[in-house]
Amino acid sequence: MSEEASQKYRIPVIERMVDVFALLERTPEGATIREVVKAVKLSRTTVYRMLNTLSAHDFVHRSPAGTYTLGRRLLTLAAHVAPNVASYDLLAIAQPHLNQMSDVTGEGGKLTVLSGDEILVVAASQGRGQYALTASAGQRLPIHAGAAGKILLAFSPQEDIDRRLSKLDALTSQTISDPARMLEELALIRERDWARDTGEQMVGVHAFAAPVRDASNAVIAAVSIPFVAGVDERRVEEIHRTVIATARTISKDVAEASKDELAADIPMTAEPSANKHSSAAKRSNAAATKGRVSHIKA
Repeated sequence: MSEEASQKYRIPVIERMVDVFALLERTPEGATIREVVKAVKLSRTTVYRMLNTLSAHDFVHRSPAGTYTLGRRLLTLAAHVAPNVASYDLLAIAQPHLNQMSDVTGEGGKLTVLSGDEILVVAASQGRGQYALTASAGQRLPIHAGAAGKILLAFSPQEDIDRRLSKLDALTSQTISDPARMLEELALIRERDWARDTGEQMVGVHAFAAPVRDASNAVIAAVSIPFVAGVDERRVEEIHRTVIATARTISKDVAEASKDELAADIPMTAEPSANKHSSAAKRSNAAATKGRVSHIKA
């Protein structure tokens, strides 16, 4: 389709809405209505009505100061889109396992993904323990300070790691702010396949995290449990084991969902003779065997 034809079948108001989302994506601290008007080149009244409508559906959020940021409704949409645009539903797969993890440990848990130079909580489970820490979808956290962030950083492309090494702000006395030390920490995380936070993001709060992988073994998210420092070592080890087991179970289910989708996409063709049916079945079985997901790294 030519560019002219493509433009003909577009809706201008939706184009402007996309411009609004793009602006707010670039300004996580929030944009004023004046800045939005300038970006989308529409009247202030039109922009106000557009933002008010988006805010009513929680696609954007208006702060008490009058600035606009992306809304939490987008998290729900994003969590239903796999990184490789497959049709499996990451949030639907992960949430029951997060809930079970919290039932077992009594601690709150969360699922996080990369979001620019930060990590974003896209799903959470609430703990029942007296000192359980809570998280909620929509929280943005630093990528370099915290177990989940370090998991996602460790398995990022090297060029992304190198770029982020210049932004290692010290949040506590335990935060790793030295690039050389961080590289050592990331190498250890890749070797272990899990990460620990000993108060790097918040004094008195520790955490364990483990990676969630897709069918190609790429890391797409991190499962973690933050907990109050000072618990006995037996409890610490229970949290550690449960986080790893939960991440592996979610990874397995993601891989299975991908296999199911692949099988559903294989065309079924009727052939007249029994021999042809047998041959088709053999080809189908061979294709399924070839597409099996490799064993998740122990």
